[in-house]
Amino acid sequence: MNEDESAFVARLQARDEAAFNQLVIQYERRVFALVFRMLGRREEAEDLAQEVFVQVFKAIDQFRGDSKLSTWIYRIAVNLCKNRTKYLSRRQVGEQDDVDAMAERAPLSAAKGVSVGDVSRPDELVEGMQLEVIVKTAIAQIEPDFREVLILRDVEDMAYEEIAAVTGLPDGTVKSRIHRARAQLRALVEKAVGEKLRGS
Repeated sequence: MNEDESAFVARLQARDEAAFNQLVIQYERRVFALVFRMLGRREEAEDLAQEVFVQVFKAIDQFRGDSKLSTWIYRIAVNLCKNRTKYLSRRQVGEQDDVDAMAERAPLSAAKGVSVGDVSRPDELVEGMQLEVIVKTAIAQIEPDFREVLILRDVEDMAYEEIAAVTGLPDGTVKSRIHRARAQLRALVEKAVGEKLRGS
């Protein structure tokens, strides 16, 4: 933990309201995106993302600085997701939200200056969008323990060591689960597409 983060944590532990507001602003989108990808249900993800910050507020005195603050927050989020997933599976809650909503879309303002001429083949663009939906649907179908590490590694771009810190798993288990998750993902995508992916 660097000096800036250490000072920020000290403010949080002193119950500085401005520091908590800053924390929420800094992490709310990332926490929501992680939770949404793990749960696949917008309403549940919104509730749980708020619960993450409630837990951070309650437990900030227990943060010792053994890891980065972001790693600690992700660990709280992942643990709450695991608990919620178990609860929801017992309740047999209905289907997940449309996967179109799973990824945050760029605002229309980001398309400024883009013209039809910039898209060489609209059919390829549509195929790419369809594949994106297939991949997101497949990720939602992966077993939760494997989905968790896959999202942390391939979506959140965390290092293996950080994933181990977030999940509490040994490095070897993290690598093994990521390998198995990728194999599950590939099989699900191939099944959905109806053909072997190129390069296999």
